[in-house]
Amino acid sequence: MHRTTTASLLAVSVALLLGACSESPTPARPTASPAVTVIVEPIRFEQAQTRVEAVGTSRANLSAELYPASSGEVVAVNFEPGQLVQQGDVLVQLDSREEALAVELGRIKLEDATRLYERYLRSADSGAVLPTTLDAARSAVETARLELEQAKLALEDRAIEAMFDGYVGITDIDPGDRVGPDTVITTLDDRSSLLVSFEIPEAYIGQLEVGETIRLETWSATIPAVNGDIVDIGSRIDPRNRTFLARARVDNANDLLRPGMSFRVSAAVEGERFAVVPETAVMWGAEGAYVWSIVDGKATRAAVEVVQRRQGRVLIDGDLNASGIVVVEGTQRMRNGVAVDYDEQRLAEARKDSFGGAAGGAHFAAQD
Repeated sequence: MHRTTTASLLAVSVALLLGACSESPTPARPTASPAVTVIVEPIRFEQAQTRVEAVGTSRANLSAELYPASSGEVVAVNFEPGQLVQQGDVLVQLDSREEALAVELGRIKLEDATRLYERYLRSADSGAVLPTTLDAARSAVETARLELEQAKLALEDRAIEAMFDGYVGITDIDPGDRVGPDTVITTLDDRSSLLVSFEIPEAYIGQLEVGETIRLETWSATIPAVNGDIVDIGSRIDPRNRTFLARARVDNANDLLRPGMSFRVSAAVEGERFAVVPETAVMWGAEGAYVWSIVDGKATRAAVEVVQRRQGRVLIDGDLNASGIVVVEGTQRMRNGVAVDYDEQRLAEARKDSFGGAAGGAHFAAQD
């Protein structure tokens, strides 16, 4: 009896086991991955910029040291140091009595020679005057005219005049002093604008052009920074320091700057064009930097090289399409080849805002 019960239980267990094994398992159904929302921006291109700094020295737009043309005694000094004078103003007058007499004498000689020549000319037709005599009289008139002009020039040289509008400097000349051609009377500066000369490393030759704007700062806290325009670029490289000379013009209508001032010059040198993206778009991996771009509706990982950083933006070099877009937020959830579903209209508006300078982006849904 006991054996029969045991056999029955074993038979039931085997049957249940065989029935369980004969049933086929039902496969689990995969669940769809939720859409991943990202923010993208259009790629735009800008030129890389390198800021070159140098120390420049200024000079006046027009500058001259005034010397007398001839020796003589000073009879009048007609200016004060720092005075604004006009072109033609007599700054210093030398004794000119002898020169004035020479001009008067030359005028009398010219009048006498002219009268004699006219008398001979009236008698030439009658044969009373030989042709050689008439020629000599004509030469005497021309000689007297030249002597008068020389006397006038000598008289003009007794006055030291301003050759252009400007400010005169300090002078050590007083009435009664005797001066000569090697005596400095004073300086004259037209400082309506200044010319600032500075040296640039030869590595940047050809990258600076006439007409470019530069920034100039003095070492005075009371004088604001100003802009200048490059007007001249040297044609040679100095072999001693491997630099070339450039010169910029700075407007000085407010007369705050002075010739001889030193300036801290900053020039932005433009280089090659590179793609510009936000800093958040650049990721780093074992092989270096990369960005996620969207090509044909799919996320594509593009290796790039960081060229320059600019206040939240990065210039990068890589195989990027000028009309493409890059992911700026949600990059950590992107995978290569992920399909992207986006709104074309919203993308166009984002591109317009980006190129217009406004901050903006477009939202997209990335799905597995």
